[in-house]
Amino acid sequence: MDGRTSKGKGVCNELQPFTQTSLLSQIELLAATDGTLVLGCPEEGFYFTSVATDSRSVVAGGMFIPLVGEFQDGHSYIPAALQQGATVVLINKSFAATSLDVVKGWHSEYPSTSFIAVDHTMYGLQAAAAAYVKKFPQLISIGITGSSGKTTTKEILASILSTRYQVVMNQGNLNSETGLPLSVFQIRPHHQVGVFELGMNRRGEMAEIAGVLSPKLGVITNIGTAHIGILGSRDAIAQEKKEIFSNFTSDSIAFIPEMDSYKDFLKEGVAGKSVEYGPSMVTSVSTLGLDGVSFQFEGITMTLPLPGKVNFYNALAGLAVAREMGLSPEEMKRGLESVKPLFGRSQVIRGDVTYIQDCYNANPDSMETALEFFADLELAAGRKVLVIGDMLELGAASAAAHQQAIAQAKKTGAQLMIFLGEAMAQAACETRDFGSQRAISFPGKDERTIGEVVAILSEYLQKDDVIFLKASRGMGLERITTALRGVEA
Repeated sequence: MDGRTSKGKGVCNELQPFTQTSLLSQIELLAATDGTLVLGCPEEGFYFTSVATDSRSVVAGGMFIPLVGEFQDGHSYIPAALQQGATVVLINKSFAATSLDVVKGWHSEYPSTSFIAVDHTMYGLQAAAAAYVKKFPQLISIGITGSSGKTTTKEILASILSTRYQVVMNQGNLNSETGLPLSVFQIRPHHQVGVFELGMNRRGEMAEIAGVLSPKLGVITNIGTAHIGILGSRDAIAQEKKEIFSNFTSDSIAFIPEMDSYKDFLKEGVAGKSVEYGPSMVTSVSTLGLDGVSFQFEGITMTLPLPGKVNFYNALAGLAVAREMGLSPEEMKRGLESVKPLFGRSQVIRGDVTYIQDCYNANPDSMETALEFFADLELAAGRKVLVIGDMLELGAASAAAHQQAIAQAKKTGAQLMIFLGEAMAQAACETRDFGSQRAISFPGKDERTIGEVVAILSEYLQKDDVIFLKASRGMGLERITTALRGVEA
């Protein structure tokens, strides 16, 4: 018996070494975070086997790290984390100084839990994660960033590399200042390769999380306009994305898109080797419509089972990395052709009506490419229906970007177009000539609005129609698919 109950209560085991293997020892955690043990177990009774920043995600034996934001203080959720079985809790030193009696009360009820004070819990999370990554010097760490395509590129590359290696990667798009650190705590001794996407939505964030992962290989998918409302210009975005290479050494490899106008800037001054990737790698490229893209690479024919030019470019990034890592063409083909579409990312849902859900993310670049794809899509039967919604976080560029989207939407051949959201609806209202195309706009995105859209589509859609949905994640366009199909999409 170790003296702990399932709720985390009990006393520290000081008589014999604890049987659990902690992700970091107490000494390692304190050193990494410059932390102070306020109350808790000595080294021999200290352990945590998972990390969470949401108290609802805490499991017995986990470390809880409360985050402090503009509108919410995660310290208020510590009691819930303790009830879930947290064995380690990080707290801000300022909180420890002003609320020591509260902490003592928690420790009195949960004496097996260690409370460690750090300057800032978010940076404590990042520092702890960086220390954890360093415990795996043999891991081939790969970082992926870019204005769009990060998650798809990660999934493609992981699928390819899994034909030879034990691979760990972010789940979903946990790629932020907190998501990336949480993701690297999934690394285990048997993993040989780590494929992690790195995102950012503020200046300086890329350098922070690149410091957590210290990737040996780094991939930039593109420099676009996502977050331009925050960073102000593509130049600033390129500078921020380039920080993924900031911890490179002479044996590191940077993968740069050959068609990007910033490629020379991205390569400049980067330690190690730079590899350009893109369409020049392949021959005999042919589109298979909704079934993907076929091409020849390294002497054999491969098929990417995801439609669209953007996904094809993402695949080329994955193949370039795999080639540098020495995989055979047969391994690359097997991994590439095993790729599965992700929710909301070029997701084709077939039935009497075919739905193309591309509504997990949107910015002017990805919207342009998506509408180009829909315009080029040839249907043997049925009609095209288009539903596009607001692109968020564009700042001063928003009005022009949405007007451009409307102009391009008219060229897709869609017989019915529905525009959702304040910005998209305003741009549609300013466009008077839709010719024979039927165009409807709604400035909202609430459940009532979605219900009206569903009612229109329910009456309009016929067998063999194809409906394309594209917008930023905050618009929730997948609700339309769910309602129309009568099942969870």
